[in-house]
Amino acid sequence: MTSSDLLELRRDLHRHPEPAWREFYTTARLVDELESRDLDALYVGREVLSEEDRMAVPDDDELDAWFERAREAGAREDVLERLEGGYTGAVAVLERGEGPTVALRVDIDGLPITESDEADHAPVAGEFRSQNEGYMHACGHDAHATIGMGVLDAIAESDFQGTLKVFFQPGEEQIAGGKPMAKSGHLDDVDYLLAVHIGLDHPSGEIVAGIDGFLAVSHFEAEFTGTPAHAGARPEQGDNAIQAMAAAIENLYGIPRHADGATRVNAGIVEGGTATNIIAEEAFLGGEVRGETTELMEYMQEKARRVVRSAAEMHGCEVDISTEGEAPSARSDDALVDVVSAVAGANDGVTSLVERDSLGGSEDATYLMQEVQANGGLAAYVGVGTDHPGGHHTRTFDVDEDTIGLGIEVLSQSILDVASSRP
Repeated sequence: MTSSDLLELRRDLHRHPEPAWREFYTTARLVDELESRDLDALYVGREVLSEEDRMAVPDDDELDAWFERAREAGAREDVLERLEGGYTGAVAVLERGEGPTVALRVDIDGLPITESDEADHAPVAGEFRSQNEGYMHACGHDAHATIGMGVLDAIAESDFQGTLKVFFQPGEEQIAGGKPMAKSGHLDDVDYLLAVHIGLDHPSGEIVAGIDGFLAVSHFEAEFTGTPAHAGARPEQGDNAIQAMAAAIENLYGIPRHADGATRVNAGIVEGGTATNIIAEEAFLGGEVRGETTELMEYMQEKARRVVRSAAEMHGCEVDISTEGEAPSARSDDALVDVVSAVAGANDGVTSLVERDSLGGSEDATYLMQEVQANGGLAAYVGVGTDHPGGHHTRTFDVDEDTIGLGIEVLSQSILDVASSRP
């Protein structure tokens, strides 16, 4: 079981879920905790992000509303000033003599889901249900941030030799925060990277030493612009943006599959039109493509963009296509998986060990993994099982809090073993 202070941190973060680039309270609360530790460096906001690589940044009005909400919730003014404009996230650094640089990546953002208010939902019973109505931690990122803090504490109290960096990453759910953090420069000297996720349909007590099967993903938005006209009196004078969008959707699902592996496409958001008797001037499509490899995702991306542009041209419309989030595929390195497996196998709290599993979804920790691997280092993505009512991204999701402590133990010992054995 983890300490009462860490549990209170997890519950406070759970009360204040914030989506991508709006994690103002979350970052400020983490900074409060981090400044109480004996760190050698703490980087916040703009200091941890490559500005040119940020994606899916909300407009100023949206950012200002969440900024003010964080202020009203008690976030420190001096920290908020460093986060203004949606520059959220932090990197904490411990330096403990000569040795390798080991990094841990945890994500911190929430989801636009209304949390259950049923009496048997643990956050209701425990009085830590989301106070940001319409948003919740429905994927365990509050637990991830807490694990990151607990690992810092454990390593600080150990005989670790080297440098530890903990990356508190914003914007994972939008697949928007991994790349700007990966390209920030803070990974340039990292020899080993571990990333972690709780749950993923693995029960409490189970550890997955290495997760693979990340689908590379690209989120896109397409804004169609046509010519309005009266649908009854002058239909020939219009260029129908909705018709162009509809043609695009139909043909997106007709993109040929690929012999080299699995591919996906989905039109998830469609909007447009103002009245039944007006040929629509504007329409909006939000969609995504995925691939078993980065190359397969790029194949789908190229085909999808051609389909969307062709549909617009066919119906006399213009279209603006933008990328709103993106992540490559990645693979956990065998040498790190072996270390985590050995640590988990020796931990009495681990009741089941899975050496490798496939995620079957997407995650932008892959940007950080690939960055470290490209620089000659090793990376692995670790799963910490937790019993959770409801699936991820559902209104009843919650975590078994006992598993937070187990995650801290396994990751801390893995970091110690990595630093001493240097696989």
